[in-house]
Amino acid sequence: MVEVGGAVTRALLAIARDGGDECALAEKICRACVAWLDIDGASISLLTASTARATLWASDATAELLEDLQFALGEGACMEAALTGRPVLVPDIDDVTEVGRWPAFAAGVVEQSAARAIFALPLQWGAINLGVLALHRRAPGSLSAVQGRDAMSAADTASLMMLGVCTDPGDGQWLDHAVSHRAEIHQATGMVLAQLGISAIDALARMRAYAFAEQRSLSDVAHDVVSRRLRFIPDPT
Repeated sequence: MVEVGGAVTRALLAIARDGGDECALAEKICRACVAWLDIDGASISLLTASTARATLWASDATAELLEDLQFALGEGACMEAALTGRPVLVPDIDDVTEVGRWPAFAAGVVEQSAARAIFALPLQWGAINLGVLALHRRAPGSLSAVQGRDAMSAADTASLMMLGVCTDPGDGQWLDHAVSHRAEIHQATGMVLAQLGISAIDALARMRAYAFAEQRSLSDVAHDVVSRRLRFIPDPT
């Protein structure tokens, strides 16, 4: 289980929702990672492995280059993280055993950038992959155990924050114990938590993940739940 409570995670939890869009939120998340982790840059992309891929924010020219290379070549750490739903950690881009599966991408990084370590963390909720939080630094080497745990926890937190913005812009709370100020969403959350036997926050997150995957608003999904046109079933064990 990922340990919660590191510096980046605390910084993300302290971010005030101010009505900004997903790009503004991505900037705040990336800036927190750069400030509190031993890295030099960060970026966030959504729908990373699809033709609809969108880079929401990149902290510097190197982060932008890494995003562009992977989109153009169709390979790289972020592409793999998006497809597998697992973190892809490359402490040394010059290590052929680490990057041999993406030869074109690795060559491009070495030739065109100063990045020598890349960490791609999927923004994942259940089976839904929203995108990838990509971190890089100029010096090779792994993140420390503490920073690695904090980065993983931060990616989980960022996933929930992104779900909140992408599925219902301007709706307010992304991880609020009050769940939502909209009555129908509140009612639907109660129905989903009863169906799945989970907490209200997890039920809301499950609806958000479904809305993101189906490219619908949270309000529309909640309406279908309340109207009994949509029912959530427990994941198979």
